[in-house]
Amino acid sequence: MILHELVSYETLRLVWWVLLGVLLIGFAVTDGFDLGTGMLLPFAGKTDLERRVIINSIGPVWEGNQVWLILGGGAIFAAWPQLYAVSFSGFYLAMFVILVGLILRPVAFKFRSKRADPRWRARWDWALFFSGVVPALIFGVAVGNVLLGVPFRFTDDMHILYEGTFLGLLNPFALLCGLVSVAMLAMHGAAWLQLKTDGLVADRARRYGSVAAIATVVLYAAAGVVLWQAVDGYRITSAIVTEGPSNPLFKTAQVATGAWFANFDNHRWTWAAPVLGLVASLLALALMRARRGGLALLASGAAIAGIILGVGAAMFPFILPSSLDPRASLTVWDSSSSHLTLFIMLVVSSVFIPLIVAYTSWVYKVLWGKVDGAAIADQRGHAY
Repeated sequence: MILHELVSYETLRLVWWVLLGVLLIGFAVTDGFDLGTGMLLPFAGKTDLERRVIINSIGPVWEGNQVWLILGGGAIFAAWPQLYAVSFSGFYLAMFVILVGLILRPVAFKFRSKRADPRWRARWDWALFFSGVVPALIFGVAVGNVLLGVPFRFTDDMHILYEGTFLGLLNPFALLCGLVSVAMLAMHGAAWLQLKTDGLVADRARRYGSVAAIATVVLYAAAGVVLWQAVDGYRITSAIVTEGPSNPLFKTAQVATGAWFANFDNHRWTWAAPVLGLVASLLALALMRARRGGLALLASGAAIAGIILGVGAAMFPFILPSSLDPRASLTVWDSSSSHLTLFIMLVVSSVFIPLIVAYTSWVYKVLWGKVDGAAIADQRGHAY
């Protein structure tokens, strides 16, 4: 027997769907507090020294955190090529804006302190604010559009045609999802600042983080109600073939009212994901109010995981539904790479992902503790 046949095609597809979720959660939880910290920079820091403390709380770790984004993009490219083709071409302008924000962040880090002019530094501070808010907003908008269905279809020769526009992505439900993303990452960034700073910066972070936690609960609940009452989901109407060829057109599907809640009705344990998103947000609020920054960071990370898992649980087995032709919708069972490709990638990932986790854990251990404002003021070390 060939080695890769020891694991069924169905199992490998399911494993890679789970791994994609893990990578997305890893990015949202790690780089999420970087984005949240950028959002809070002009508000939690009032003096130049306070803002330098905030910047230096994420300065040594932000690059490592973005590894999860690279891994996620690579996983989509290799494991779900049709998903990569549709999303990275259809959402091209949106992704370009995200990349502008992510690229602007290190530029701002490097150039902000090149001049002592307060106006110069203030401009870079707002650039960091932009680089935090805009990617967070657009990531959420993208999730909202995925839930609504993306305007793409296949031709008879399997050529992908995307018929949407950038402005079409900015619909009310998608913007609501974008606000959920902004609020939850602001909450996460505030918890990080409580852990890594003290004094007035930590106090302001606690106040803004409390507001963000309340906003996360309210907006997430509102998005759930809108999804239930006003957004139609998708369901497969033909026989589900879990080990068939990767051709979405071999199935039939349709838009159906309430379809995104079918998995929750059929498998009640899946309610644990959205409940975790709400309960952990409230717990993060309580812990921030109690000045328990470390535990608040864990709680806000759990809230992010719950919110993302809730979307995955609602949509399974759909990955990217098509609003133009429901039959063309991409699912776990009909849009993956080959059996052999998924197996080889799983072997490689089982080696490198633990190494990344171990290295990242070591870095955080070395950099543990609060940022020393006095050391930054004295210009010791290599502070930004």
